[in-house]
Amino acid sequence: MHPTSPTILATTIRALAFDVFGTVVDWRSSVIAEGQALGARLGLQADWAALADAWRKGYFASMAQVARGELAWDTIDALHRRVLDQLLPQHGLQALGEADRALFNTVWHRLAPWPDTVAGLSRLKQGHTITTLSNGNLALLVAMAKHAGLPWDAVLTAELFGCFKPDPAVYLGAARLLGLAPAQVLMVAAHPFDLVAAQRAGLKTAYIPRPDEYGPGGRMEPVGSAVFDIVATDFIDLARQLGS
Repeated sequence: MHPTSPTILATTIRALAFDVFGTVVDWRSSVIAEGQALGARLGLQADWAALADAWRKGYFASMAQVARGELAWDTIDALHRRVLDQLLPQHGLQALGEADRALFNTVWHRLAPWPDTVAGLSRLKQGHTITTLSNGNLALLVAMAKHAGLPWDAVLTAELFGCFKPDPAVYLGAARLLGLAPAQVLMVAAHPFDLVAAQRAGLKTAYIPRPDEYGPGGRMEPVGSAVFDIVATDFIDLARQLGS
């Protein structure tokens, strides 16, 4: 697929749809920091970085189980809690009580934005509709926006369509709810698999690498042979390329 020039995109794109976890917010550092605070408060020792990584891995595995019909559809909050309860004994945290488990599970509502996020979104919002397009459920995404000061025009979620990305119904459903053709929507993500699926559904794509998503020296999903319409270093650069 040949990329469209940013100049042409700037005149045809009406809305930008953003992946959230890893693209807009730094989930890993946020989960580790809250885990460390929880451990300090309760006198618990754990490898909080390992727990954060395993929790994220379990999130993807749970969504795959739903897609295969092995688990009933549920919200990401519910899937996160299911994974957390499985992980706590493996990390020496089986004594964590219900109230603290419930609170820690909502750490995903309180993730910190990347340094460029709020300023970049504010610039992009001047010329385009900006919306989430996340597998996170609506309550989670709204709470996160309030916590992090994310200036969304709309909060769209896979929950609205009863399936998770990369199902094409999520991308097509977002365009439909926005009253736009798929090609008028730019999917923005740090994850090539998300963008490739969006391309297949007819959306335009912007790749924003986040090399620190899994910590310094952490893994990044390979791009492979994928070609995206825009590659930008961050949201400020994306706004510049789109003339915002």
